Amino acid sequence: MRLFCLAILSLCLPASPILAAEYRSGGKLLLTDGISTVEGAGGGGIASWATIAGQETDAGIGGAAHATLVALPAFTLTALGASIGLRDRVELSYGRQRFDTRAAGAALGLGRGFTFGQDIVGAKLRLVGDAVYDQDRWLPQISVGIQYKRANQDTVVRAVGAAQSRGTDLYVAATKLLLAEGLVLNGTLRWTKANQLGLLGFGGDGRRGRSVQFEGSAAKLLSSRLVVGAEFRSKPDNLRFAREDHAFDLFAAWAIARHLTVTAAYADLGSIATVRRQRGPFLSLRTAF
Repeated sequence: MRLFCLAILSLCLPASPILAAEYRSGGKLLLTDGISTVEGAGGGGIASWATIAGQETDAGIGGAAHATLVALPAFTLTALGASIGLRDRVELSYGRQRFDTRAAGAALGLGRGFTFGQDIVGAKLRLVGDAVYDQDRWLPQISVGIQYKRANQDTVVRAVGAAQSRGTDLYVAATKLLLAEGLVLNGTLRWTKANQLGLLGFGGDGRRGRSVQFEGSAAKLLSSRLVVGAEFRSKPDNLRFAREDHAFDLFAAWAIARHLTVTAAYADLGSIATVRRQRGPFLSLRTAF
């Protein structure tokens, strides 16, 4: 992870103070950098995109921060995160998740209000393409990323069958913006063994190794400030004690101002820790520069 970050930083950091003075923030079209995922990276709410967080162009430094709430019938997920974009080439991100089991914790033998949490440190590198400015080319923007995740309940996640309480996801994402049609399309392949995004550890007594999962997004720009769409994310099913379902959502993102976006969605996360039909509102507030 450290070597990956150092390598991609070397592609973006200026070689002298004179070059550093040329850096500037801003310049992207509204909403074209996406929002922030529940893991802290730039993209959709549950799907990572190839876009780089922040409103910087290839001559700037930008960033974003978000607060997200997913209110399910039996559980509550809150996520906080921040990311920085360098020259629209490299993204570094951090996310913190808290998963409150509320009354379901007692039924699961954990105690009412028992919480799981995890820290996520990520990096993303844009390889080729530009989702906005390559309108005359078929090539999408393509990025590769890495996320190191550490769950905070080692004893409990191992007790339910997880092999580890920490793990690393690798992914490649392709994002294409069709300005004339007002469409945003994204597809991501993720190599992971995370259980419930990593909150319940990594690998398990059903399957220990990584598998390739898919994340997809499709969105329609209704105006320069409003976009609506849908997302899908497949997840591995590694634990014997509880089936893990795929997730999807229907969302609307509104740019209230240049630096502030609010996203509302209906999210369906399926069965979580034996509790079925976990569907509910998703609300995220994001600021970017």
